[in-house]
Amino acid sequence: MWLPDRPAAWRRAAGLAVALALAGLNAGCFQPLYGRAPNVQFDSLRDKLATVDIATVSTPSGQQTPRLGIALRNQLQYDFNGGAGPNAPLYSLKITLGTTALSVIVDVASGRPDAQVDQVNVSYQLVEIATGKVVVSDSTYAHVDFDIPGSAQRFAKQRAQRDAEDRATAVVAENIRNRLASYFVAGT
Repeated sequence: MWLPDRPAAWRRAAGLAVALALAGLNAGCFQPLYGRAPNVQFDSLRDKLATVDIATVSTPSGQQTPRLGIALRNQLQYDFNGGAGPNAPLYSLKITLGTTALSVIVDVASGRPDAQVDQVNVSYQLVEIATGKVVVSDSTYAHVDFDIPGSAQRFAKQRAQRDAEDRATAVVAENIRNRLASYFVAGT
């Protein structure tokens, strides 16, 4: 019959006990970033983001970008406070959106475009409503690419471009949310 090595088993058990004790001591140091803080004395990041009023996104006229502006505003409203309006707005977020077609990849044999790369550009300002002071001013962008199928599929290019723009809008909304979270948590 096999018997375990008693000193090695004790060392493993002691090491495990020390690791669990250290984990227990450090558990009180962490708090959820977007969740509710266990301390009612401090506002959570979610509460601070809920005080941001998102203005209508301004887009250049004569382009297909108003759809993207509406999608970006909706995504940010959902990220900030679950789609509801702001709770007693303290800040106003002003956004300007534009798109650029960066390049088209052409098949050399047929001369038809195979793929396209587009860019969604956004500049934004977070303004403190009480003072009118701009506290955050930044810009972000997202590159997206999509394939263009052959001429037999008439609307596939438009649908692919729309899906790619929706992906870019989600990336830009996440960048804005993360930048504002940085401001509300660290003040930078």
